[in-house]
Amino acid sequence: MILDYFGRKRKNRAIVDGFYHQLTTAARDPVYYERMNVPDTVMGRFEMLSIFMVLFFRRAEQAGPVVQQLSQDMVDRFFADIDHSIRELGIGDVGVPRRMKKLARMFYGRARSYGEALDGGDVALLRDALARNIHPTQRKGDTARSDNEADMSALAQTVSALDRAFAAQPEGALLSGRLDLALPQRRIADGAA
Repeated sequence: MILDYFGRKRKNRAIVDGFYHQLTTAARDPVYYERMNVPDTVMGRFEMLSIFMVLFFRRAEQAGPVVQQLSQDMVDRFFADIDHSIRELGIGDVGVPRRMKKLARMFYGRARSYGEALDGGDVALLRDALARNIHPTQRKGDTARSDNEADMSALAQTVSALDRAFAAQPEGALLSGRLDLALPQRRIADGAA
């Protein structure tokens, strides 16, 4: 019985690591940074990974308890990776908990605002939420900003398409650690999200 527990934990860890690798690879696709106005910075990459994590969690919420447990393991993996990244940036042990709390608040706030927009099918609301989070220093009426720089329309359309692609993932594929994002990713790369 105890061997079953450790075997299951090891299998779950392999699935979670595989999912996390797939999501980080998708979030690092140069198209977001080159053509969709996401800054290629530490925070820009955090924003993109957060989007993919939110989409994964939305799909997992609709699945059975085993996938939901994998989802909790993904949360743990995501925040462990953030903790590691903060430390690599040179933040000392004393400052890490404060930064982690701030990043966790940011992530869950994004999950809520993106989720509300996606649930309502409101691409304009999603676009505004993305702009607010990805370009926080650029507000409406700020004459210094470039309209192109803060325009998140293409990204909002892409995130909506990806949400549909995540929703279409069969639960059996999730249980075996597979995500099929090839079609939406290909359309994104071609600029036809």
